[in-house]
Amino acid sequence: MNTVGTDGNLAQGFKPRHVTMLSIAGIIGAGLFVGSGHAIAAAGPATILSYFVAGTLVVLVMRMLGEMAVAHPDTGSFSTYADQAIGRWAGYTIGWLYWWFWVLVIPIEALAAGHVLNAWFPQVDSWIFALGSVLLLACTNLFSVAKYGEFEFWFAILKVTAILGFIGLGFAALMGWLPAREVSGLSSLMEEHGGFAPKGWSAVVGAFITVMFSFIGTEAVTIAASESSDPARNIAKATRSVIWRISTFYILSIFVIISVVPWNDPQLAVVGSYQRALEIMNISNAALMVDFVVLIAVTSCMNSSIYIASRMMYSLAKRGDAPAMLKHTSKVGVPRAAVFGSTLIGAAIAILNYFAPKGVFEFLLASSGAIALLVYLVIAISQLRMRGRLERENANLKFRMWLFPYLTWAVILFISGALAVMMFTEEHRAEVTATLSLAILISFLGIVTSRGHGRSVAAQA
Repeated sequence: MNTVGTDGNLAQGFKPRHVTMLSIAGIIGAGLFVGSGHAIAAAGPATILSYFVAGTLVVLVMRMLGEMAVAHPDTGSFSTYADQAIGRWAGYTIGWLYWWFWVLVIPIEALAAGHVLNAWFPQVDSWIFALGSVLLLACTNLFSVAKYGEFEFWFAILKVTAILGFIGLGFAALMGWLPAREVSGLSSLMEEHGGFAPKGWSAVVGAFITVMFSFIGTEAVTIAASESSDPARNIAKATRSVIWRISTFYILSIFVIISVVPWNDPQLAVVGSYQRALEIMNISNAALMVDFVVLIAVTSCMNSSIYIASRMMYSLAKRGDAPAMLKHTSKVGVPRAAVFGSTLIGAAIAILNYFAPKGVFEFLLASSGAIALLVYLVIAISQLRMRGRLERENANLKFRMWLFPYLTWAVILFISGALAVMMFTEEHRAEVTATLSLAILISFLGIVTSRGHGRSVAAQA
């Protein structure tokens, strides 16, 4: 396997097992272990429908992305396909938006890590732990991609083991197999606490937006697979497995939580869904167990965030949409300038959270609120427009979107409707407005850049 790159080229250092585990649990962070509690507290047991709808959307989007990525594996993934299918401005816009999202995830996960470590070692300020974790993980991204893959492989295994163990305990408790540990069960919780959707269906729609934050990153496997020896095969394998991954790690675990924890439990959104469920099941040292798993999850997700952001920045530079220095790679095929650039901005935002006015950090977070939906919308439009070209290039496409073009159009209409609902929902209007404003600004820069590139090419001709 080639693990050594040349200047400007990435190394093919990921092994199949690395790609497999990255696709299974590489981007599962605090959103599932802690953030799901906020969604359940906001919408009640009906939150599981939000997870089901979001999961279905991700499965369809991954199928569309898989069709394009299997035919043409590329580090830029959907950004490159948007460039080819819609226009250079589209690839520029969605590439930088996606980079911005993952740069913001770096401080979010770092702050979560800092909080856990500060609880264990209160004599050290949490911001020092947060900054230190970012810098430490930046170092792991500077080694060969094979070493990064090995690091993520074992952390993904730990996350998978923790989730499966939690689901197993939950079902044992629901079946009455745990001695002296009785839980009410789903039917009792729905009858005693206001029914399936106690806050109405509008709250379920609102929870869907929160849930989407937990799912984004599934598509990143197409970025990682391009650094493996057989990207097309690995992408196809990862894409096919997305259904059972979402069903197991998200749907089943949320089912356990809403079956064990009353949605209006005041501690649900405070300590997190997993910890509260374990406490109700009378599992000893629940807080310590969950803190340990959360620390592993946020460390892994932070590491993946640096990797994804740096590769997208590298891809943009390769296409002339970012400074040329960012496309250079080290002797082991790592885009170190892109790693440094993404990490420094992420670290600066983490520090900003502690020392700048609170509103600044909240505004930055709001600007990423709807990026997941915009990314998925662009993937759907790109696949719709690229299918004809792919069939002309390869009459026997090995990996195809189901029921094309009907399901593709259904995804486009659904996402457009979701964005419209967010725009008219008070609690999400700021997120959509901030994200769309940022997208318009970047699109304008993309159009200017595209025209400038066109003039330079014409002048050279």
